[in-house]
Amino acid sequence: MSDQLTLSAETRERVGKGASRALRREGRVPAVIYGNKQEPLGIHVEEKALMKALMTGHFMNSVVMIDGADKAAIRTLPKDVAFDPVSDRPIHVDFLRIAKNASVTVNVPVNFIDEDDAPGIKKGGVLNVVRHELELVVDADKIPEAIDVSLKGLEVGDSIHISNVTLPTGAEPTIDDRDFTIATVIAPSAMKSDVQEALAEDAALAEEAAADQQAETTEEADATPNDDDNDDDKTTEQPKD
Repeated sequence: MSDQLTLSAETRERVGKGASRALRREGRVPAVIYGNKQEPLGIHVEEKALMKALMTGHFMNSVVMIDGADKAAIRTLPKDVAFDPVSDRPIHVDFLRIAKNASVTVNVPVNFIDEDDAPGIKKGGVLNVVRHELELVVDADKIPEAIDVSLKGLEVGDSIHISNVTLPTGAEPTIDDRDFTIATVIAPSAMKSDVQEALAEDAALAEEAAADQQAETTEEADATPNDDDNDDDKTTEQPKD
């Protein structure tokens, strides 16, 4: 389960681009808390503290307690972080206000395990990851840090679907209308080349067989007399003037 994080914040007295730029010059990051049928609350947090939280690697799927912006700490879930395109510094954060034990939608990273027990990979197969994250509906207090997916027993050509994955109790994928693919074990370039050569050889043999059959059919047709041939035999050359 992801660790709960805490950020100290202050309410924003002024809003707008000018006020936001002034906050950033002071090492603060503008943010907003919204949701749970309450009015949006403008806040700002310390950039260094925010960067430290971002560096945990699970900021976006962790409950973040916002302290100091209200009488009591506000339970939130980060929904979006905007970064400066040049400096890559965070310039704005959106937090979703959530109730305790509320169900939330989060993207949870996939962690592939048991690679040594996958015969297809040992033979040179390559793991082709279709989904690096799973979008799940989970209890806000039980958000998993990652979902372990076992590769044990997989051969070249095998696929892992969501039905093959054991999710934490209470967690459900947001996609529930199909058994979607998470990863496949595919043949490496060398193996693909062998398959392509075999297919090309089969095609060449089939083409050769078809040509032989066509030749035999033509020979049979040439050997069979027809009315046109008989007419040609009866035609005599007319004397020239």
